[in-house]
Amino acid sequence: MIGIVAVSHSARLGEAALELALQMVRGGGARVLVAAGAGTDADGAAVLGTDAVAVAAAIDELAADCDGVLVLMDLGSAVLSAELALELRMSDVLVRLTPAPFVEGLLAAVVSAAAGASLEVVAEEASAALGAKTGQLGDPDEPVAPAPSALAPTHGPSDAVTRVVTVRNPLGIHARPAALIAEASAGADVRLTRLPDGPEAAGASLSRLLMLGAGQGDEVRLSATGADAELAIHRLVALFDEGFGEGTAVAVPPREVVQTRSTDSAVSAAPVMSGTVLSGRGVSAGRAAAQAVLLAVPLDEPDPGLTVDAADRESEVSAIEWAAVAVADQLRRRTSAATGEAQAILDASRLLASDPELVADATSLVRSKGRTAARAVWETALAHEKAVRALGGRMAERAADIRDVRDRIIAEILEVEMPGVPERDEPFVLVATDLAPADTAALDGGNCVALVTEQGGPTSHTAIIARSLGIPAVVGVGGATGIASGADLLVDGDRGTVEVDPSRSRIAEARAASIVVPFDGEGVLADGRRIALLANVGGAAEAVAAAASKAEGVGLFRTEFCFLDRTDAPSVDEQVDAYRGVLAAFPGRKVVVRTLDAGSDKPLPFANADTEENPALGVRGLRIARRSPALLDDQLRALALAAAAESALVEVMAPMVATVDEARDFADRARAAGLEKVGVMVETPSAALLASEMLEIVDFVSIGTNDLAQYTLAADRLLGELGDLNDPWQPAVLRLIGQAGAAGRRWNLPVGVCGEAGADPTLAAVLVGLGVTSLSMTPRALGRVAAALADVTGDQCDAAAEAVLRAATAADARAAAAAVLSDG
Repeated sequence: MIGIVAVSHSARLGEAALELALQMVRGGGARVLVAAGAGTDADGAAVLGTDAVAVAAAIDELAADCDGVLVLMDLGSAVLSAELALELRMSDVLVRLTPAPFVEGLLAAVVSAAAGASLEVVAEEASAALGAKTGQLGDPDEPVAPAPSALAPTHGPSDAVTRVVTVRNPLGIHARPAALIAEASAGADVRLTRLPDGPEAAGASLSRLLMLGAGQGDEVRLSATGADAELAIHRLVALFDEGFGEGTAVAVPPREVVQTRSTDSAVSAAPVMSGTVLSGRGVSAGRAAAQAVLLAVPLDEPDPGLTVDAADRESEVSAIEWAAVAVADQLRRRTSAATGEAQAILDASRLLASDPELVADATSLVRSKGRTAARAVWETALAHEKAVRALGGRMAERAADIRDVRDRIIAEILEVEMPGVPERDEPFVLVATDLAPADTAALDGGNCVALVTEQGGPTSHTAIIARSLGIPAVVGVGGATGIASGADLLVDGDRGTVEVDPSRSRIAEARAASIVVPFDGEGVLADGRRIALLANVGGAAEAVAAAASKAEGVGLFRTEFCFLDRTDAPSVDEQVDAYRGVLAAFPGRKVVVRTLDAGSDKPLPFANADTEENPALGVRGLRIARRSPALLDDQLRALALAAAAESALVEVMAPMVATVDEARDFADRARAAGLEKVGVMVETPSAALLASEMLEIVDFVSIGTNDLAQYTLAADRLLGELGDLNDPWQPAVLRLIGQAGAAGRRWNLPVGVCGEAGADPTLAAVLVGLGVTSLSMTPRALGRVAAALADVTGDQCDAAAEAVLRAATAADARAAAAAVLSDG
């Protein structure tokens, strides 16, 4: 076994580099010690420097069970300390000092040592580590020519086991896949050749594998000899086939955007006129109205034309290292003050600021190119961001995090203020190209009432933190930065719309809806009749927030969060873990789970066709089981396992049910999976009209008023200009709800409402009169609805329902209900 000692001026840098390296060897097998820093000062703060005694002690500790020790050093005095340590050590183990690049060298050395290589081979791998990166960057001034003996194409001995595979993961053979290949090659002499005429690399050599330059879609010939050749090839083929755990579909990178928020704002979009309704993706429910405030313009791009003299470059390197440490400390303080999802996300940003590879890449640009410290950080972050964007899907949304850390480090280097979320005494809607996690987390406790961004998706940090804070948010709004600062905005996080300068009555209605009234945890009418008030949630964080709001349970658990932005469906085990996070928040209470509602505005690559002429009327919701029955069966099995592991009272329902046959098939599948209480959603007129027949088969129905209005009025609910048609007060919608309510009364079975209508305090009483037994809504609406219901009796609710069923228009229905309910 070969031991490794990492000598660094910074304990944080050394530990972070080691953590990165050890992630590459899942099975361990490498002994590594970090000798970093020069202790602490009187205040307990870490002191940068190196200690020869500590290095010597690390060598001696490894000598007990290692055949040799490799010492890697980061810079300057680390080399002197390592040389002195050779004189101070007590053991006589063979030691090699290597001039390898610190981060890349440590990574390559750990992988090579874990594979059982000799000290000479481990040292050679470490020294060659920088070649892969330099070669990939394609520096015309410093071309890298790998040794012909190591990379020249060969065809191997005739008795070799060979196989041709295709690189399927989006980023090709980068560091982590290379480490997996090296691990899988153990026990055999494995060679990989990029076809048709590319280089060859030994399977155990991390650096050579990176030099292959094998990207997605490239073919690679595997060749192995030795006693375990067949087994090694089998392991390698499996790795390539599964995309090294990174996904296998071709990722489509999002459109390129300018990399500075200041430039983004400058070139963003044409001015948005009053009366315009912009559409995007609602990622945090609710409505709010306030004046628009655009995110403050941050730093300009550092001048690429400036060059640092050779004598001054180490000073620039030190500026980068100190700035990274300072930013990490700033984010650490913010992390300690945050809670929940915000805390976890800020901590991830802190780790990104401490990323040894980012610092090492930036300092390398200073030394080799003479870049200024600020410019080097800019270019390095840009390269990292492009790599993340190329992954597509969920990972692409992390680009904002990289830009945020980049700007913070540059601001620290230049000793200027880092613009953040503006402070306002009055409520405001924050409008931005995108928001970094630190920006979004800073909203907690402020006067921001809603978020609007041009970029982002349902799993972006903007979305996650907005939901955890209960702030309505719409992302992916094209042209949002063209909104004038000070314009009145009405943000609807349910419909995904942003209205610019709407009417005063619309603003007043939205502001009234945004007032949070405390909820005591019990929904009851004035005459004592109980009406369960439940919450709509889309993940564990929202479930925790809903429980804190005293929701009586969950009336709609949207499971799509587990499936979004993936190239393959999640495994049963992944789903079980995700579902348990929600169920754990409601021990002993009801949680109604909606199975996957993909399609229409939420297409998934593994569930929906690439194109449908009319996706809202196509294969969505339960209909996906026609095409992929295993997808539904796996989800039902995962839900049953999660329910068995938690004490929540789990009920399951299917979306987009239109026929009795569909209801029966779903009920049979769910009960066969072990789920006892089964229901269906009433989202189509046919389901409402057949509710009585469906309740002969299922245990409950739940009305999705958003889709029911869409399909009843034939009006796309995402189209802002048809908002008057997508109104649950439309008489046709109310009459269909009445049909379902009457069926529930006939069979004495529950009828719930989980659509937007459930959060309307006035409509809530009407729905009760129509036969609804529970209402599910965004948690912040619970108090308002509870207060409204506490003021009316069951008889008033029944009378209001009778009145609206006679109405001819939505306005008539509102007026009729108000007249009855106010006459108490």
